[in-house]
Amino acid sequence: MSETRAERRRRTEERILGAARALFAELGFERATIRAVAKAAGVDPALVMQYFGSKQELFQQAVRVTPAVRSEAGVDGLVEELLSTLSVKMGELPQGTLAMMRSMLTHPEAAASARFVLKAQIDRLEEALPAADARLRAALMTMVMLGVTIGHQLLELDELRSAPPEEIAAALRPALRALAEAEKPADEPADELITGQ
Repeated sequence: MSETRAERRRRTEERILGAARALFAELGFERATIRAVAKAAGVDPALVMQYFGSKQELFQQAVRVTPAVRSEAGVDGLVEELLSTLSVKMGELPQGTLAMMRSMLTHPEAAASARFVLKAQIDRLEEALPAADARLRAALMTMVMLGVTIGHQLLELDELRSAPPEEIAAALRPALRALAEAEKPADEPADELITGQ
């Protein structure tokens, strides 16, 4: 059975997106060119523009990330769920994710994509945290994990690259639990001390 025109177009679009993800991940938005993407995909640069309209739109399509689904596991389960992603964050990330991370501080479109993904994670964490300042805590937990990922993947820090994910998880666990747990109200022992009771 021969391939339809729509199927050929989809296959070509996917080839272009794959090439774009690889180049944006390696070079970032500014240095990756339409011509280089076209060459890597084996198509004419005009076809890339015909399908995607602009480098900006190509980038937006290439870095689109679907937020992960949140579990209903309580505070401890939430911390363990975050820590369980370390093996992924320390391994080979999807090229769209790497492209977004590499470009998010220099390109507004990448920054917007990163904010969208991070906001979705913060929303999920906030719902599961019992503290009054749950949103702040959720943001801090998210940034801790992002910082570890950037340190390992982009900065290639020896201290992170040489440590197995389980060791990093063990070191992070107390800090993430402290952020996740609501502080208990003080029992007001100070009044007793002042009155001598």
